[in-house]
Amino acid sequence: MSENNALSETLESVSPTSKENTKSENLTALLVEAIVSGEIASGSKISEPELARRYECSRGPLREAIMRLEGLGLIERIPHVGARVITLTPAKLVELYAVREALEGMAARLAARNIKQDELQGIEDLLTKHSKHIDEVEGASYFHQYGDFDFHYRVILASRNEKLINLLCGELYHLLRMYRYQSPKTQSRPNHALEEHKFILHAIRNRDEELAELAMRRHIAGSRKAIEQQILKD
Repeated sequence: MSENNALSETLESVSPTSKENTKSENLTALLVEAIVSGEIASGSKISEPELARRYECSRGPLREAIMRLEGLGLIERIPHVGARVITLTPAKLVELYAVREALEGMAARLAARNIKQDELQGIEDLLTKHSKHIDEVEGASYFHQYGDFDFHYRVILASRNEKLINLLCGELYHLLRMYRYQSPKTQSRPNHALEEHKFILHAIRNRDEELAELAMRRHIAGSRKAIEQQILKD
């Protein structure tokens, strides 16, 4: 057998698996957005046949995607009930924000130490863009930004700490986005949040690690306290 033929056979043998993995990854991304946005409602039961019809996919990639969603904390399996979309209770949210406060504070400290000039400029440009458009968006939609359009996401990446990035940009990140979509618009304070973001960026730009961490922790603690106050009202 020639070398080329051997290589061709090898590629053919791995190609189906690679395609399945790609399908599963794409499907995972679609399902994440559907759950975060509420298109697939909190607490709803996961039906594989229904999802397979909706997304026109086979059961293999779908099951792999569901397993990934479990790993991200967006789906939970309940004994004698089955898989359901997670419901963010007030108690779970307080826990989530307490963890964020500590970890994102650390990320801001490390960002002040490790951020590059082009990243600083990118975040500054991002906040300028947010400032220009904040009056044009409706209610809490300012907080629906994600990925490169999310201030917190960029600060976390600038920390250069892979463990922090994996923790904060994985399970915690999507749970937070889910809460942002589902929280009442009356709880949103986009202008206040933007000013706090600018102050955090100022500390990071000045390489003031202590102030950057303190400012980020205070920023997130403010949201946690608002959730706790809402719990007391209820």
